[in-house]
Amino acid sequence: MPRSSPARFADAVVGWFAGAARPLPWRAADRSAWAVLVSEFMLQQTQVSRVLPKWEAWMARWPTPAALAAEPAAEAVRAWDRLGYPRRALWLHRAATELVERHGGEVPRDLDALLALQGVGPYTARAIAAFAFGDRHPVVDTNTRRVIARAIEGRARADAPSAARDLAAMEALLPADRDAAHAFNAGAMELGATVCTARAPKCEVCPVARMCAWRAAGYPEASGPAPRRPARFEGSDRQVRGLVMRELRAAHGPVSRAELASLWADAEQLERAIAGLVADGLAVAVAEDDGYALPHS
Repeated sequence: MPRSSPARFADAVVGWFAGAARPLPWRAADRSAWAVLVSEFMLQQTQVSRVLPKWEAWMARWPTPAALAAEPAAEAVRAWDRLGYPRRALWLHRAATELVERHGGEVPRDLDALLALQGVGPYTARAIAAFAFGDRHPVVDTNTRRVIARAIEGRARADAPSAARDLAAMEALLPADRDAAHAFNAGAMELGATVCTARAPKCEVCPVARMCAWRAAGYPEASGPAPRRPARFEGSDRQVRGLVMRELRAAHGPVSRAELASLWADAEQLERAIAGLVADGLAVAVAEDDGYALPHS
């Protein structure tokens, strides 16, 4: 690292974050661990601007795990609306039920207990433990990986995710103090999300510009194959799934096959999309109505 040390780098990020952090509600001092857990589910592969209104509505309706667990899974899927990746709504509903059944309706801070919840993987478990409880764990997301790749390793783009490598790189920078570690975890993410962005980094306002190995090397181009572009949405199975889910969310009862058939001209693709939704647990067949509905349990 040019002209610096891991401790100085962390101090710079923490100091910057103290004044630059966006006032997101799940960062508030009085937020619950449940509020943090919900935010982590929603933020997976989804922009903050899209999550904010959904998170606020969700927390107003279901301020505790018990409140969500008391309602059918269909209501969670309906409230999720078009946030994307709707299986997360099912997982969140199931996690709420597990919190009630196993933990008295409270979110545990133990990593193994968190990992045992539906929909909680290694990243989400560490994020909840770090951001809800202030425990010292390295937390690495896409934004953090980019910051480390550029500022520490001098590369324009991070390699493909590797839990062991990424956590080791973050651990090497993470302050020993719990409060500072909490701030650095959040600050590194914020830096990547708002300053060290993928396409247009704002190096002129970056708090670690003078320590950045990529800047010192003259901003070398990324090597290796470029990341694959997202598959086209228009005409895809994802689009058809979305159309079917829109109909199921809008209905408070089964939607007939005839109604669904009017959504898409390609009958084979429509059937494939419906079958996928059933396999994912997002739709259930209702034989007596020859149709489909959102899951009830």
